[in-house]
Amino acid sequence: MYHRTSTAGLVGFTFTALAMAIASERLSAAEQASGATEHVEVVGQAASIDQALKEQRSADSIKSVVHADGVAQLPDENVAEAVQRLPGVSVERDQGEGRFVSVRGLGPDLNSVTINGTLVPAPESERRAVALDVLPSELVQSLSVIKTLTPDMDANSLGGTVDVKSLSAFDHKGLFYTGSSEASYDKNTRQTSPKFSGAISDRFSLGDGIDNFGVAAALSWQKRDFGSDNVETGGAWDFEQGSRLEEFEQRDYDIRRERAGGGLNFDYKPDDVSSYYLRTLYSRYKDSETRNAASLAFEDPQAAGELGDAEGERKLKQREETQEIQSYVLGGERMFGLWTLSGQGGYSQSSEDSPGHIAGATFAGIDGFDGGFYGNDKPRPIIGSGFYDPANFSLDKVDWEEQKTTDTEKNLRLDLARDYDLSGYASQVKFGGKVSRREKDNDLDAWVYEDFDDLGFTDEQLNLGQFQKGNVDYRLGRFGPGISADAIKQLLGGLNRDDFFDEQESRVNDFKMSEDINAGYLMNTIDIDDWRFIAGMRYEGTEFEAKGTGATDGVFTDTETRRKYHHWLPGLHARYQLDKNTQVRAAWTKSVVRPTFGQLAPGFVIDDDEATFGNPDLKPLESSNLDLGIEHFMGHAGTVSAFVFYKDIQNFVYNTDLAGTGAWTNFAEAHSYANGDSAKLYGLELAYSQKFDWLPAPWNGLLLGANTTFSRSDAEIEGFDQASGTQRKRSIDLPNQSDTVGNLMLGWENDKLSLRLSANYKSAYLFELASISDRDHDLHVDAQTFVDFSARYSLTKNLQVSLEAQNLTDESYFVYTGHRSYNGQYEEYGPTYKLGLTFTHF
Repeated sequence: MYHRTSTAGLVGFTFTALAMAIASERLSAAEQASGATEHVEVVGQAASIDQALKEQRSADSIKSVVHADGVAQLPDENVAEAVQRLPGVSVERDQGEGRFVSVRGLGPDLNSVTINGTLVPAPESERRAVALDVLPSELVQSLSVIKTLTPDMDANSLGGTVDVKSLSAFDHKGLFYTGSSEASYDKNTRQTSPKFSGAISDRFSLGDGIDNFGVAAALSWQKRDFGSDNVETGGAWDFEQGSRLEEFEQRDYDIRRERAGGGLNFDYKPDDVSSYYLRTLYSRYKDSETRNAASLAFEDPQAAGELGDAEGERKLKQREETQEIQSYVLGGERMFGLWTLSGQGGYSQSSEDSPGHIAGATFAGIDGFDGGFYGNDKPRPIIGSGFYDPANFSLDKVDWEEQKTTDTEKNLRLDLARDYDLSGYASQVKFGGKVSRREKDNDLDAWVYEDFDDLGFTDEQLNLGQFQKGNVDYRLGRFGPGISADAIKQLLGGLNRDDFFDEQESRVNDFKMSEDINAGYLMNTIDIDDWRFIAGMRYEGTEFEAKGTGATDGVFTDTETRRKYHHWLPGLHARYQLDKNTQVRAAWTKSVVRPTFGQLAPGFVIDDDEATFGNPDLKPLESSNLDLGIEHFMGHAGTVSAFVFYKDIQNFVYNTDLAGTGAWTNFAEAHSYANGDSAKLYGLELAYSQKFDWLPAPWNGLLLGANTTFSRSDAEIEGFDQASGTQRKRSIDLPNQSDTVGNLMLGWENDKLSLRLSANYKSAYLFELASISDRDHDLHVDAQTFVDFSARYSLTKNLQVSLEAQNLTDESYFVYTGHRSYNGQYEEYGPTYKLGLTFTHF
């Protein structure tokens, strides 16, 4: 690590709008016939909100929508941050950026993500959750969070399904193109980063049709240099001796993140009764991360302000990780009188590739240190200058890893619907089926380099001074020397790596899992006066297979698990139109989610009286869901709504220690996963949006948006208490469930200027469980409030300049151990400022 280089700020940064060569503009035959000369498209915050509300209003499901504006721009940097503005939605952040989405208090792995109607698999080896920061917002036309599933939809989400729709040529009339350039400045690292994006679409006339074939394309590229400063204990507190700390670690992250994405979509509507489409999307996300760490471990747990014997270490992790998502969807629809036939085939693949990298390099202190700490929430070292002298540290161990994960999903769906009259009421019966095949592979190889003295290296060669790379720029206090990854790689390059291969770590983490799902459904829709009812049944049959390797005291065993299970999932939706602008919705549905791949992992490690293993025999999580709400729509971009929801979840999954029970009776530790009996989740969602266009100028440009979700959960876990030698139970909140989530947006716009100030709040939530009898060591994530500001100004009809400021309040990420006074992890990111230029033709 080295001192971060301060680059020039935004002042004087030269922008060049993304150029697109367009030979000429043309009018469609229809426009020429009607004498029209120009199509004017409304853009801006209010137009985007209004379009989203129209889609939300007409939907058969209860859902919330974010829509791109007329220049194909979502209101936020990535898909996760855009969707967090919706009622009941919150995000988990990574390095200050929104990443995983939680819906109605249920963790990201309990929700699903689809792109253009086909499931997106997860790049990470252990997860089902899709990191939505992989998808640049420029490639997206709209985002929907569907909270109640109709029988013709996959039943694989408990909280909601995030449906991503990419740009179509039929989203605009005639030729449309836009190009943007942007620079962002990260205050923490003092780095300036570029971004470029563009989109183009047009319609063409094929055969006897007029503007019946559309082509749309979008591209986005961004490079961002940023970082964070961290201090964490991991929960290493001894509360039995009076809140004493065993160890803690300071960490400094330097990250370069590159996103590149593209989409190419085709639409063909040959006549009034048929339509066909091909949707393609590719996104690549590359992280290059360097993490320096300085740690202290005390010989005896110490209270703040005390001094005692301590061991110090300096550590380095450096890795490059590339995630890719590609999605291809081919489908169509055709009407045959009263019948409608539709079908779709989808192929999606996600991958994560981490080539050979330093997973951890440790330099141990040559001599012991006399030290302590101060601050229970943000521990800082109390220690002499020797802790900052590289001469006092020597290379002890290097962990080297490479890993590749691939997750592939293929599906084919066919639906048939018929409109008919039932006693004078308009009705439709619909039925169909879907087959999907999913396969997830993980391949990890690991090497451990240690005992360097025995390999002939001298003390001087192993001294940290030989590997030093400047001093680390650390906002939370003094840090000391950084470590050169290149110097470590040079030392390892002279060794035969086959001699250091870690067979156990490599083999037990490899797996291959497959899920084959066959589904069918039958549903009926009927409109009776002001009522609309949808009733139906969905069947999903699953065949699951997991192959891996286990290790028992160094002896390897191949493992294989095969299971079949079936779910019948009824659903009933009702919508009642109270008046022209007010409707009541109700839904009773059932849904199912399979455990994560990490929880189902077939590998295990048994070492003497300690064991760690996944559980391929876990049951899927099942939920019975009740939803009731009212929506009132108030003119342009205006709505007020209230919804209550209740979920009864069976077989929720939690981490547990099975030592002392069953086959693990004589074990000191046996860490795995188990199904809980049931959990309850209930809550209230409130939302309000309004443009005050009836007020006199300039107040007629005001917009106000607010939503909040109050939820509660009750769950009970069971485990063996080693101290008392008895089986115990205790009540918990569901992990990742915040009691309160809210958004507030204040905006103003006219024909030239658009301003938005927004705040996002998420209350504290349970992050990780400790043992059954040790509530004090549960880890919780503290409440967070993020405040952002954006402004856009139209220099001309087609040229717009924008300014954004993210995380204005410099909100941190804080994980506490049992009580808010005790650190688990604390991390600071700092604000980010952006300046951009956009050229648009429509």
